[in-house]
Amino acid sequence: MLKADLHVHTKYSVDSYMSFEQLIKACQNKGINCIAVADHGTTKAARELSKIAPLKIIVCEEILTPYGEIMGLFLKEDIPHKLTVDEAIKQIRAQGGLICIPHPYDKVRPSAFRDYKMLESIADQVDIIEVFNSRNMYPGIEAKARDFALRHHKVISAGTDAHSPSEMGYAYVEMNDFNNKEEYLISLAQGKLYGRKSSPLIHLLSTTARLRKQKSKE
Repeated sequence: MLKADLHVHTKYSVDSYMSFEQLIKACQNKGINCIAVADHGTTKAARELSKIAPLKIIVCEEILTPYGEIMGLFLKEDIPHKLTVDEAIKQIRAQGGLICIPHPYDKVRPSAFRDYKMLESIADQVDIIEVFNSRNMYPGIEAKARDFALRHHKVISAGTDAHSPSEMGYAYVEMNDFNNKEEYLISLAQGKLYGRKSSPLIHLLSTTARLRKQKSKE
């Protein structure tokens, strides 16, 4: 049985400093044995971790579009940042990947996919809806995401969206092991989701990391 956190970031994201060592240790301390590493605009960390980490790694990426982020799962290489929605979906499918909408409808984060009409228009192309994200602060987000998933018969997922070690363990899915994307969807559909919210202050860590990285490039 897997205890899977299906949305995690590393130092390769512009707003995180979490090292591989910190991430692996946090997973071991919290009993997490499967993670979806979904850095912003890159699969580098996920691909590297899949070779060295003593736990199951799903290679993912959060791709920014004008309407919000789309997550590609089971990727083989990077997909460029800042694509149109259609192009992001096209490139994920070209790699044989799955498509997930992370933290939909979040009114606080500008990276959230919250355009109702656009989300409805691509519903047939989406595989997974993230219905619990530990960093979501706005009331009613989970219910709205679940309603969308139910109406469109989509598989649901949960993740911490952790950018720091202290966030690990706040959300996960208990699910059967899998060997490919087809088995993953079946296992996830049968899984049990658990989750609790991170402190709102956790966003300050990400903001600070982003500002420091930007400053270091100047």
